[in-house]
Amino acid sequence: MDQTRSRALFAEAVRCIPGGVNSPVRAFGSVGGTPPFIERGAGARLWDADGNEYIDFVASWGPLILGHAYPPVVRRLEEALGKGTSFGAPVAVELALAQTICRLVPSVEKVRLVSSGTEATMSAIRLARGFTGRRKILKFEGCYHGHADAFLVKAGSGVATLGIPGCPGIPAEVSGLTLTVPYNDAAAVTDVVRREAADLACVIVEPVAANMGVVPPADGFLPFLREITAAHGILLVFDEVITGFRLGLGGAQAHYGVTPDLTTLGKIIGGGLPVGAYGGRADVMAHVAPAGPVYQAGTLSGNPLAVTAGLATLEALEQMERDEGLYARLARLGGHLADGIRRDLERLNLCLTLNTAGSMATLFFTDGAVRDFAAAARSDTKRYGRYFWEMLRRGIYLAPSQFEACFISAVHTEADLELFLKANYEALKVAFEK
Repeated sequence: MDQTRSRALFAEAVRCIPGGVNSPVRAFGSVGGTPPFIERGAGARLWDADGNEYIDFVASWGPLILGHAYPPVVRRLEEALGKGTSFGAPVAVELALAQTICRLVPSVEKVRLVSSGTEATMSAIRLARGFTGRRKILKFEGCYHGHADAFLVKAGSGVATLGIPGCPGIPAEVSGLTLTVPYNDAAAVTDVVRREAADLACVIVEPVAANMGVVPPADGFLPFLREITAAHGILLVFDEVITGFRLGLGGAQAHYGVTPDLTTLGKIIGGGLPVGAYGGRADVMAHVAPAGPVYQAGTLSGNPLAVTAGLATLEALEQMERDEGLYARLARLGGHLADGIRRDLERLNLCLTLNTAGSMATLFFTDGAVRDFAAAARSDTKRYGRYFWEMLRRGIYLAPSQFEACFISAVHTEADLELFLKANYEALKVAFEK
């Protein structure tokens, strides 16, 4: 695989960008080597600066459920671009996107649009504190809710990938207000709530963890969180930045039948452009300025280009769901891929763990069940790095981290999955050579 041009670009990038990248895990620190610089994408395919072609299972880390350069989204963007890029004023299309989110997501009676998932989660916990008058939050080890100060405590995603135990620049007084327990551990949650309920503003959780790798909730775990938070006046916040519109039109909360007080969204609702949102119960959202005293603002919130792409994406998803049962088809493709990976593991006599949730999957390079971050962290990341490069050389683009998800999108075909599985068998064989 030729990387001449990508290596040259990366060498230039490290001179003016910290680590050569604008988001840490892109630097390939945990898998080694030089990241390919991507030049274009179409459907399920990517092409890099050296002309290498890949089948993309990263999907820009989840947003591109319709694939790259989906024509109806591109056409709508072209129309919007001719009218202007930003106004800092209300536009009708942001209202249309807000109305669509409120209609589709069970918990969202009112919603505020922002510009990133981090901004959404940061704003949601500020709102929870303002609404309850309490200071502390509870999160789960290995869950990633963006890079705001309160969340970089036992976080997943790039923090886990790079093995960063803590982050300089965050005062102990701030991190001390974030309590953590293992994901899927109801007993640990009960202990914390028993001690801290009077000062606990919210419990924030990825309803399906996808930033320590994919880790579904244990049976009864989400209903338990709903019950215990409601009993103590604690707000339950679902971080659906990844799962929102990925597991279904109503997100994980509709899929599992559990309605939180607040929901954060991102990724898919921007259709590939930067958008985030937080929303929930009307009485809670009534505290957001200018309706209430909890201040949050953003010059580019509701940006006409971003909300146009997001609205076009959600409208396409609704149409596909009506016409063809999109989410059932995505789940079938996910099941097909999972069955094939498990056959490969059996053929090669390998004891690895595969976790799936709809169109998301992670192959953990460890044996035994992975139900929390401690189990995920036992993965052999060096061997994953060998596997990653063998897959990349065979034209399969995966996340350069053991602790991320593989995404199937609406544009992937069974033929694409067969190419994945052909590469998977060979890559595993090489990765586990003595």
